[in-house]
Amino acid sequence: MQWYVVGHICYHLYVFMKILGIETSCDETACGIVEDGSKLLSNVVLSSIDLHKTYGGVVPEIAARSHIEAIIPVIEQSLEQAKCSWDDIDGIAVTYGAGLGGSLLVGVMTARTLAIAKNKPLYAINHVEAHIYANFLTATGAVSSRSNHSSTANDTAPAAVQEWRIGDDSYKLRAQQPEFPMLGLIVSGGHTQLVLWRDHFDYTLLGQTRDDAVGEAFDKVAKIIGLPYPGGPSISSAAETGDAETYQLPKARLDSAYEFSFSGLKTAVLRLAQNEIGHSHDFPSYKVAENLSESQRANIAASFQRIAAETLVDATLQAYDEHQPKSVVIGGGVAANQELRRQLAERLPLPIEYQDIRLMTDNGAMVATLGCYHAMRGQPIANPETLSIEPNLSM
Repeated sequence: MQWYVVGHICYHLYVFMKILGIETSCDETACGIVEDGSKLLSNVVLSSIDLHKTYGGVVPEIAARSHIEAIIPVIEQSLEQAKCSWDDIDGIAVTYGAGLGGSLLVGVMTARTLAIAKNKPLYAINHVEAHIYANFLTATGAVSSRSNHSSTANDTAPAAVQEWRIGDDSYKLRAQQPEFPMLGLIVSGGHTQLVLWRDHFDYTLLGQTRDDAVGEAFDKVAKIIGLPYPGGPSISSAAETGDAETYQLPKARLDSAYEFSFSGLKTAVLRLAQNEIGHSHDFPSYKVAENLSESQRANIAASFQRIAAETLVDATLQAYDEHQPKSVVIGGGVAANQELRRQLAERLPLPIEYQDIRLMTDNGAMVATLGCYHAMRGQPIANPETLSIEPNLSM
């Protein structure tokens, strides 16, 4: 098949390889185009989060229907933003796992159809890996300004960033790509993992959560104390007026230093809140929030956020001490949390460069970036006639 042959042409013939990436693993319908694994040409994301707020979380059926409505317009807008036609695209990358089954299916079926219709090689992308590969983007088409900055222990700013533009949008991107060996912390609503990369596609999963992902814990705690969905931004906002030392919440004690658990912390918050309002543990959890004062809510949010961040940083620091990586990178929406960044800056011996927040949450550009490295490294091409979704895909 022609797409199979094209995808395995030597990298040196593809100095300007452009990959279109499609991401529909949860509630964002996204498409991005990346050149050579470092140059961001477009990044279009349409979120259906407003449709889910009423329910306090993502409703799979609503998310899937939203993807069906949005996927083609989002792809067309991404091509327009990149000033590309299909003739300019060298391959299609798509998230096939992990994620919600119905959501993944929309993206994969769209990518399969386009690969056949446009005669393009197709690359199957692991969503969790892609979060880390957003850190390899260092440029767009036009420089807006440049800022070099060295982090201090009390500074959560990036170690060095360059400001770039795509049309009217401004992106603050890493000044340079991370070096191997590379330690990656993936923190999102569905994933909490610590991974050591020796090179592209050569990595070891050091540890992951045994129950709730850290982003999921933020959502659940927010619901317990009466803060709106999504929980990450809500808890961060409430914590600004709270005292993080008010309550001493527990950390999970596990047999592996690189494993995570947040279910117990979530339960501890519930028990704390019940106690603070003067009720026993059998008091209904859905009635707790209405009995909390604003100061109690803020103090619980701040205390929970501190312990959740400490849990992540403890493991990251131990992995750094043991493996001595040349770089540490973070991917996933929870990477935007300022308390997490503050603790990392204070405790980690080397500074971390953070990508633009729009590239940390789910997006098509991260998928396209990883797709570029699949193509450039001659990784196997997916069959567009048979590629299936894997909702429970792991690294």
